[in-house]
Amino acid sequence: MPKSDLVLLALDNPDILPLFERALTAASYQAAFAHDRAALDKVLQETSPALLIISDKFKDASGIEISSNLLERFPTLPILLFATQDSPVFIKDALRVGISDILPPPLRIDDIMRTVENSLKRAQRIGDWTRREVQRTTASLEKRVNELQKLETIFTHIQDGVMILDSDNRILLMNPVVRRAFGLSQKEFSGQNVLEVIAHPGLPSLLNSTSTNLLQFYEIDFEDGRVFNAQYTRIPDIGVAITMQDITYFKRIDQMKSDFVHAVSHDLRSPLTAILGYVDLLDRVGPLTDRQREFIQRVRISVHNITGLVNDLLNLGRIESGFEGQKEIVPLDGILNYTLDNLNNQIAAKKQHLHIELSPHLPSLHGNPNHLRQMLDNLIGNSIKYTPEGGDISVSVEAKGEQVILRVSDTGPGIPPADQPHIFDKFYRASNVAAAVPGSGLGLAIVKSIVDSHDGRIWVDSVIGQGTTFTVVLPAYRAEAEMARSA
Repeated sequence: MPKSDLVLLALDNPDILPLFERALTAASYQAAFAHDRAALDKVLQETSPALLIISDKFKDASGIEISSNLLERFPTLPILLFATQDSPVFIKDALRVGISDILPPPLRIDDIMRTVENSLKRAQRIGDWTRREVQRTTASLEKRVNELQKLETIFTHIQDGVMILDSDNRILLMNPVVRRAFGLSQKEFSGQNVLEVIAHPGLPSLLNSTSTNLLQFYEIDFEDGRVFNAQYTRIPDIGVAITMQDITYFKRIDQMKSDFVHAVSHDLRSPLTAILGYVDLLDRVGPLTDRQREFIQRVRISVHNITGLVNDLLNLGRIESGFEGQKEIVPLDGILNYTLDNLNNQIAAKKQHLHIELSPHLPSLHGNPNHLRQMLDNLIGNSIKYTPEGGDISVSVEAKGEQVILRVSDTGPGIPPADQPHIFDKFYRASNVAAAVPGSGLGLAIVKSIVDSHDGRIWVDSVIGQGTTFTVVLPAYRAEAEMARSA
């Protein structure tokens, strides 16, 4: 052992000190002496002894108790106890407090040297193991810190807004994009209820509409024209994550496209009307052959189809522009009965089974009756169109709280999952629709615009081969709320 290793001796018996000193000198150790408790504490504070040898009685104090107190301050210090007694209870108590070994009398230099060396080797092995574990733990912590720093950097610089809430809607995390979107300062908002921090009227609608996981996407509009698409995702054992993407640019592009389509559609009406008029006059200017009549009928059908498409585009443009006409108090069940009366022949022709379930005492709606009828026509008409002969169509209306919930279900082919997010887009048709099935892809876009204009929500649930269900939620008419709104 190197001579730099220092062994501290705290022994009451002066007769044994020379024996310990000779043994330590023979093994090339340095020895230091503490003759009382104050000297012992001073040596331990000013030096770093490799080993402490203490009597079982040191200045009328228990060596075991002194060792126990010292190990609380210096947990890696090996301690040898010179014991004048050799009872099992005493040895058990000594080992329990953490003493490395016991030197019982009679003492010999070889015994002292061997016990000291074994204690120091054991302490060195423990120290080496401790250093390795510290290094390993430190490396693991550094790796985690680096990963957290990377995650924080990504969270801060990502272009989408991200906000994490707990199960009680208290804010856990919020990145700068969300702060900028809602005009928030750099103040710390963690732990506060998000509805108390953000006063935007679209946020409660998002939280309420997704509380039952029925709506995945929601648009949040701002007064300056910005539009964000928000997505609400549940995180098990944490809460929810709200992600927001700025779709203002795409909204403007979509509006430009809609304006262009509206203008072109409006300009097409006059020539289409002229074509149809001249086609109707052809058989008045002279006799026609059967082949000519067949061609004229094909032209007439094509013009009617194009005219219907143009009318749908113009109707969609009026709804999207906010031109809704007069709103009034409307009983939805009455409009539903009118729609079903008009569609009964189509249902009978395909031998389909219609199931109707209307809750009693349904509240009325405040809306445009023509648009609501068109919404029902398109939803139920689609079910009839895509449900095979002999299939089932179900229509239910119920009141829940201050909402009226309409569901239209069928046993048709279903909508592929990849198509469902786009099913309300203009001119979009599901990939599994046969080319021979007529349609322009505008029916559901019109339905979505009508529902939006009535402050409602719509979504689709569909399984391939099992059928499709469209759910529409509309606010029920409340005279008090309407009076407050008017005021």
